Amino acid sequence: MVQLYNLHPFGSQQVVPCKLEPERFCGGGRDALFVAAGCKVEAFAVAGQELCQPRCAFSTLGRVLCLAYSEAGVSNETLQLDSDDFVICQKPVELLGEKSSQSGVSVTLESTGLDDKTIKYYHVQHLLYKRFAPDISSLVLSDDIKLHSLQLLPIYQTGSPTSDRKKLSQEKELLSLFCFFSLPHVGYLYMVVKSVELMSVYQYPEKSQQAVLTPQFLHVITSNNLQCFTVRCSAAAAREEDPYVDTTLKACPPVSMDVCALRIQLFIGLKAICHFKNHIILLTKADPEAIPERREPPKRLLSRKGTNVKFKTPPVAEAGWNLYIVDTISPVQLYKEMVDYSNTYKTAKTQSCIHLLSEAHLLVRAALMDASQLEPGEKAELLEAFKESCGHLGDCYSRLDTQYSHLALPYYKMSGLSMAEVLTRADWPLEDGSQKYERGLIFYINHSLDENLDEELSEELAAKVVQMFHMAEPKQLPHILCSPSMKNINPVTAMNYLSKLDTSGFSSILVTLTKAAMALKMGDLDRHRNEMKSHPEMKLVCGFILEPRLLIQQRRGQIIPTELAVQLKDTQPGLLVASVLGLQKNNKIGIEEADSFFKVLCGKDKDTIPQLLVDLWEAQLVAGLPDVVLQELFFKLTSQYIWRLSKMQPPDTIPLRTSEDLINACSHYGLIYPWVNVLISSDSLADKSYTEDLSKLQSLICGPSFDIASIIPFLEPLSEDTIAGLSVHILCRTRLKEYEQCIDTLLERCPEAIIPYANHELKEENRTLWWKKLLPELCHRVKCGGEKGQLYLSSLKETLSVVAVELELRDFLNVLPEDGTAAFFLPYLLYCSRKKSLT
Repeated sequence: MVQLYNLHPFGSQQVVPCKLEPERFCGGGRDALFVAAGCKVEAFAVAGQELCQPRCAFSTLGRVLCLAYSEAGVSNETLQLDSDDFVICQKPVELLGEKSSQSGVSVTLESTGLDDKTIKYYHVQHLLYKRFAPDISSLVLSDDIKLHSLQLLPIYQTGSPTSDRKKLSQEKELLSLFCFFSLPHVGYLYMVVKSVELMSVYQYPEKSQQAVLTPQFLHVITSNNLQCFTVRCSAAAAREEDPYVDTTLKACPPVSMDVCALRIQLFIGLKAICHFKNHIILLTKADPEAIPERREPPKRLLSRKGTNVKFKTPPVAEAGWNLYIVDTISPVQLYKEMVDYSNTYKTAKTQSCIHLLSEAHLLVRAALMDASQLEPGEKAELLEAFKESCGHLGDCYSRLDTQYSHLALPYYKMSGLSMAEVLTRADWPLEDGSQKYERGLIFYINHSLDENLDEELSEELAAKVVQMFHMAEPKQLPHILCSPSMKNINPVTAMNYLSKLDTSGFSSILVTLTKAAMALKMGDLDRHRNEMKSHPEMKLVCGFILEPRLLIQQRRGQIIPTELAVQLKDTQPGLLVASVLGLQKNNKIGIEEADSFFKVLCGKDKDTIPQLLVDLWEAQLVAGLPDVVLQELFFKLTSQYIWRLSKMQPPDTIPLRTSEDLINACSHYGLIYPWVNVLISSDSLADKSYTEDLSKLQSLICGPSFDIASIIPFLEPLSEDTIAGLSVHILCRTRLKEYEQCIDTLLERCPEAIIPYANHELKEENRTLWWKKLLPELCHRVKCGGEKGQLYLSSLKETLSVVAVELELRDFLNVLPEDGTAAFFLPYLLYCSRKKSLT
């Protein structure tokens, strides 16, 4: 049986002043009611609480068989429902969607009066075929299996109840479509948009005559009752409209939730019903066979329960009828009554409380889905009721121990309540004075604290949270204490609860690090150091990976280093860098977040790079982060190395790794070419403090992975006037195979490095440069003399030795200068001529 609540969805009622007995009636427009009798149609104005007033009347060419309203200019798109023919047989059949076309029932569109251009827009879509079989054991009459009240109900896209959209679109977009039909004792509601699904089955307490479906209710009439049932249309439409429903962000009562009857109201002689807006139109008519004939003396008044009444058939004129307009009360008013009603279940901790509050929530949702019909004040009131209903449901799921306790989280989120407000509502002592915190509340608080909300709990509420988790989820205490929302927790209180933890069942390292952080807040440095020494560094890194907020927190979108991070910067920078690298490798922190963290930690602005951040970048290269960030890392490092060299700016802290460490540990750092060392040693640097930056830059350029072309535009600040700058420029040109320019530069600036350079670079296909470029250049410079003459002469002799080995005698003669001294070149010529016989 459907559960019945004695609520009051119906408000005022009035009689429609019809002149003739109504045969057909419908509502439409903003406030119009049309009533047809024979060939005459009367129109009435129905506006709010005012009396129903006649508007006009007109005659039709024939008897009105059907009456329907359509707004001018609105295209009516309908779907033909293939459910008109039902065959009674022993076995019931239900075919959904396209399968219903297999029923054997043929449906053909009538095109009379439609032109060819119009008819192409109409088509038949098979939605549902249902065949019923009566329960012959109960000898049900054929009237009890007749269908009635077939109805399609569309719901249009209007925006989520929690959306910030200020203006609703004037164009309606179909969101969901529902199909309802009924037997005398049972009704069926289907959703028929993407697929055809049975949503609800309505078991009526007595035989029904007609029913109308609205987005909020199903109204059913029997001979003597007006019944109001809840529907699940808004629950289904919400899931079509909002993909975040049924997540940790948003929730909605399930479509499968049992429906209920809100009211069964006595109404004698009901014959027909229709609905528009918040009005229900009811036709009542006294049964002519039920009018009693008076006897003398009269014994009792007319009574439905009386048995001493003689009935006769009076003239037609005696049959009484009335057409009533019954207003449904406002959704907010009914919502408030439902909430008050639910309080009777509150202390009993039953599912009935959740059920009724869910019904109230869906009622408000359904009203908001038709927000285009609402005044601004009504919409604001409904939105407030919507948030309030979410808070009530959050309370229920946090208080009751059910399998759906996790729903406390999304409902509290949708309510707009702060965590402090939820905690204030959540203080429910048991009968014995003790307190028990159910898993719904614990789940909400745990998840909220994990989200780094911009809400700081007071010291009292923070202590209450610690007490809750100590009782319900002690293993979560270290994580809870690391939340930015728990900033105001008394560290002594926190330390007391941490000391009570049994760490045998979970990570002791996390408890240790949390104790170390609390010891810092207490100012107890000795205890802090003892906690940090109780585990090796690699275990400490694992602890930070388990809970990154021990180092890094976010408040109002800003990255905030913790006290523990500040302490590690000064005392254990290597551990700090290794821990942040571990967070990155485990996807606990992004690249930009890590960069910002070290800048904030070291008190640098966005354009200044602290050495600890450079240490992190170097560690990233050593750790082998994905190739997608490799060139970006090269750019960061080389830019910083170049900037420091150009400004002769030493690092602000001692680097964690030397260039030798990086070369040994990372393949991206290559061995520095020998000639570079010769070049650098030719001039003593004024300040040795930045030589490590130079060596690291040179090593990266010498490595196999570096894209040399990408660095050229950024070399401008690094002047070639210094040996450091010169070495970098020549290295880059060499990697770009600009050997001749490099030879000229070295001969001019550092001739002692030319032979080491040539030995290292002028090999294989570049060996010809020994005699085509280097030899003539050296001969020319020796001839010109100067203060570097001896260096040039020494280099020329070594070059001749190489050329004599590489060339045949004839080729060797051709590359020698024509004006050269024969005695000088003779030893090399003799060696060249004898080498064939020697081999």
